Amino acid sequence: MPKFLKDPAKAVDNHVRCAKLATELGLGVNAGHDLNLKNLKFYKEQVKGLMEVSIGHALVCDALYYGLQNTIQMYLRQLN
Repeated sequence: MPKFLKDPAKAVDNHVRCAKLATELGLGVNAGHDLNLKNLKFYKEQVKGLMEVSIGHALVCDALYYGLQNTIQMYLRQLN
């Protein structure tokens, strides 16, 4: 079972701490690998200072099932 499904907070704990330090140092925070419709909203809420997410692979995969236009709207809802 993926770590995120077992314990979401623990799965992103290192990211949360790293983003806090990066922000304190005046750096931007970007993320991407393994983000998808199931975890993106939680990740965004936990990782403060997140400026950009690269979700191309997950977006394209989801678009095969939901259509590109619907998928883009679904991801935007997770980020708003």
